[in-house]
Amino acid sequence: MVSSFAEDSVGPALPAGARRVEAAAALSISAGSKSFAAAACLFDRHTRTDVRLLYAWCRYCDDQIDGQALGHGMHALPSANEARAKLKRLRHLTHEAFADRPTGNDAFEALRLLARRRNLSEALATEHLAGFTMDVEGQRFETFDDTLTYCYRVAGIVGILMARIMGAEHENTLDRACDLGIAFQLTNIARDLVDDAHRGRVYVPERWIAEAGLRPGTLAEPENRAALAALATRLLEAAEPFYASARIGLGDLPMRSAWAVATALGAYRAIGLAVNARGARAWDTRTTTGAFRKVALAARSAGTAFGSRIATRPERDPQLWKRPRPNDKSVSYDEPSTSFGTASPSFTVSSAS
Repeated sequence: MVSSFAEDSVGPALPAGARRVEAAAALSISAGSKSFAAAACLFDRHTRTDVRLLYAWCRYCDDQIDGQALGHGMHALPSANEARAKLKRLRHLTHEAFADRPTGNDAFEALRLLARRRNLSEALATEHLAGFTMDVEGQRFETFDDTLTYCYRVAGIVGILMARIMGAEHENTLDRACDLGIAFQLTNIARDLVDDAHRGRVYVPERWIAEAGLRPGTLAEPENRAALAALATRLLEAAEPFYASARIGLGDLPMRSAWAVATALGAYRAIGLAVNARGARAWDTRTTTGAFRKVALAARSAGTAFGSRIATRPERDPQLWKRPRPNDKSVSYDEPSTSFGTASPSFTVSSAS
């Protein structure tokens, strides 16, 4: 179910400086994520603008905690005290943005502008920042539930907020949007295992690491790449049912939004397939989706989006880990119910990089 916000409707009058904030947000997504930037071009104009605004806020918050610039660079992580101070500032400016008070920062002015236009939840935005608290406080991830809680906060919530921008209101649709965010984050974790380990960040469940005969502090060592590849495959297998669930939710979105989301889904899943195919060499260079592949995925995803209009939509798998929501307890999820490469036949990509 979607709201009555029409894809081609005329938005409200923009406050002074909004055009500059929108332009800065467009630069943020184009520099921070080529995959998301390409997919965002497929949205209608108003949705595209607001998706970029949300991305700019998310990107800035992530960069502050990771010591990066637009998602790039391997600068030293801020000290614990510096990170806590940064996180406190992020919380304060987020609250100011939702209170419609000037923040003096383009990323939070983007959030402020977005909060004026869309009925977004400040509580969800604050919960997103709680994911960064897990990083700042050095959260240990003993079980896969711990990893999924982190994925929910840093990415699943973003999926929910994005879906709200696209007009989604029904909780079942938001569940599917959350699933896509979780799938994206599991793919990120698999792709960035070595880079994260070099920085002392380990998101793989410690139980899995122990079962692989490794220790958290040894993941980046070259002699452990074969075992690391097996862990990456396990993460990517775990992402598959979340991708499949998200794909079913495409039919609940406006057509152009469904096309854009299907393209982003295909591009990110293709990264996971490439990581899996590269095996122990997956971390020799960064795994990406090339420009030609993005164009091909966009074309194929148009068919996926159209097909979602007429496809049967089964109920969400009750055994799949579920986001917390009012009067609903999250389901414990320990292992994926499908093996890698067995996603819905309505959308498949090859494993070539």
